[in-house]
Amino acid sequence: MRQIPLPLGTAREADRIVLGASLQPVLDALAAPAGWPFGTALLTGPPRSGKSLLARWFAASHSGAEVIDPADALAEDALFHRWNRAQADAQPLLLVSGRVPGAWQIALPDLRSRLGAALHIEIPAPDDELLAGLIEEHASRRGLTLGPDVLAYILPRIERSHAETEALVETIDRLSLERKASVTISLARDALADRGGEWQPRLL
Repeated sequence: MRQIPLPLGTAREADRIVLGASLQPVLDALAAPAGWPFGTALLTGPPRSGKSLLARWFAASHSGAEVIDPADALAEDALFHRWNRAQADAQPLLLVSGRVPGAWQIALPDLRSRLGAALHIEIPAPDDELLAGLIEEHASRRGLTLGPDVLAYILPRIERSHAETEALVETIDRLSLERKASVTISLARDALADRGGEWQPRLL
């Protein structure tokens, strides 16, 4: 499992960015704010996909950079002021939102045009490498040991979703505690069924 730990001073307990090929373009974009239009980027993604974690990594990696998380919770005039201030200070501005630009309805015309020009960085669904890393990371945080056979069984059957991955590991942990049993393929099968997922193996 490949990870990036957050720098000391910004990290919370167990804060690590699990890596996978699907996440690499996001990291590359966050690592190069000099190429952002007007020094501004909008980071979006599905629930539990690590938006805030990535934003903290970005802030720790770029001195003086400003992060607004969640940006869509801020009043539009206040957000417009923060955008202007970032421009005046020549500092990159990262806006974090759970809504994609089309779903974020902005009434203030000047703000709408400026955010429309910002670089949109979207966190995609996890690929197999990232999915496996997320399962292992969530299991590790709960003190669970998943054998390679269990992981191999889960991977093609789980929904490709950050939130569902976390919820499935939580279910596995609950069943393991209720049964006072280690995690086996049989238990993982029951956890998948408990989550309502009769997921079929993906064709290769």
